[in-house]
Amino acid sequence: MRISRPPEGWSEERVRRVLEHYDKQSENEAVAEDEGAYEDGAPAVRERIARHRNRG
Repeated sequence: MRISRPPEGWSEERVRRVLEHYDKQSENEAVAEDEGAYEDGAPAVRERIARHRNRG
């Protein structure tokens, strides 16, 4: 999928920086970033799922 313009609130420069970050990442760095994001966000995700389940 090709996007012809940046997401709302993003400049072309920001998009370039993000793309450059991921293009330069080694596989090990990418895995470490993914694992870190999972570890940091897992409790919040579990809390949101629990709140959603308790509504119904």
